[in-house]
Amino acid sequence: MKVFKFGGASVKNAEGVKNILSVLKTTEEKNLVVIVSAMGKITNQLELIVSNYFSNPNEVKSSIAQVYDYHFQIISDLFSNTSHPIFNVLLKYKNELQFLLENNKSNNHSFVYDQVVSFGELISTTIISHYLSNKGLENKFLDVRSCIKTNTDYRDAMVDWEETQKNIVESVLKKGICITQGFIASENSHNFTTTLGREGSDYTAAIFAYCLNAESVTIWKDVPGILNADPRHFKKTQLLHHISYREAIEMAFYGATVIHPKTLQPLQRKEIPLYVKSFFKPKDNGTCVGKGVALDPLVSCFILKKNQVLISLSSLDFSFMMEDNIGDVFKQLYQYKMKVNLIQNSAISFSVCVDNKFNKLELLLGKLRETFRVTWNEDVVLYTIRHSKTSEIKELLRGKEMLLKQENRETIQIVLRNNTI
Repeated sequence: MKVFKFGGASVKNAEGVKNILSVLKTTEEKNLVVIVSAMGKITNQLELIVSNYFSNPNEVKSSIAQVYDYHFQIISDLFSNTSHPIFNVLLKYKNELQFLLENNKSNNHSFVYDQVVSFGELISTTIISHYLSNKGLENKFLDVRSCIKTNTDYRDAMVDWEETQKNIVESVLKKGICITQGFIASENSHNFTTTLGREGSDYTAAIFAYCLNAESVTIWKDVPGILNADPRHFKKTQLLHHISYREAIEMAFYGATVIHPKTLQPLQRKEIPLYVKSFFKPKDNGTCVGKGVALDPLVSCFILKKNQVLISLSSLDFSFMMEDNIGDVFKQLYQYKMKVNLIQNSAISFSVCVDNKFNKLELLLGKLRETFRVTWNEDVVLYTIRHSKTSEIKELLRGKEMLLKQENRETIQIVLRNNTI
């Protein structure tokens, strides 16, 4: 058994869906779990529905209609027979989404978010399953919410591994192809939909691979594999042929977006190799993450995180920043769900660079001001460079304002003011 995962970019239109069929035929794999994300940028449109629901309710119906129209165009391009059941299924999803929001009683934004955004994955996999069947490729549609069980931490749920493994083993065909969703799951108590964190479809693939003792996981993308830098921000990039689990986990921790941070840990425990390949060239080798050398070729790797917040603290009476002070800070960071990407401290100060994912910065700052002198910079940029060269760092900093720098043997982290990028 192998696991394939296709991201939103690979299924953004009808041609992308057709290409999934082409990849499956080219690879000639017979026993597969195929995990698919929402199509294109549809998650962003579903997030707009959530936003409108809470702040601009008169726009909810029109924003739902945009989601419906986007998918309707895709299925119209895929199915020449307009009486095919997929057209009624899509309409059913639209009606379910409207009914959900009209009858929702919860004011919990994260709960509503998960119930709404999950429609993206459900619709995409339904379309793909029907299309493959229509083209003679038999498959089983599997609602992943019946398999992956979590707690009730909506938008970033934790997996109940024991229950999940039992469900996956019972649900997945021993032979043949299963089509299922990435990113989404359901909580144990009432079966409400949860999500595994943004970009969590890679994590879904790792969960299935771990539970099924899969031979490998392949993530299909619009790039030839894992590059040493994001080509959207760096002119010169190189393909990495092989990365060790440890090196990949380091890169993911620092924010490399090719692989979800939680994806690699279950794969490493069972030494299941992860391949990142181009869906345009499925025969190419791409990148393998697994046992072996740390990095091949050994080049500098650049990771860029935008929209960060740099927070600097010092004690009100200029006393030392000791373990008890720092412990209190971390309690607050955890309480307000701040993702810490850099830490630096001295005798009387403590700085962190955080990702304000849940928009709770003002609440955090208010709490910290009760105990500390607080300064902060919003919308800063964090660069993390692995295996760097001095000449590359000099070039990176040319003409830019550096706010903070931290360096160890293998990694340099630099915080820059955004208006100098």
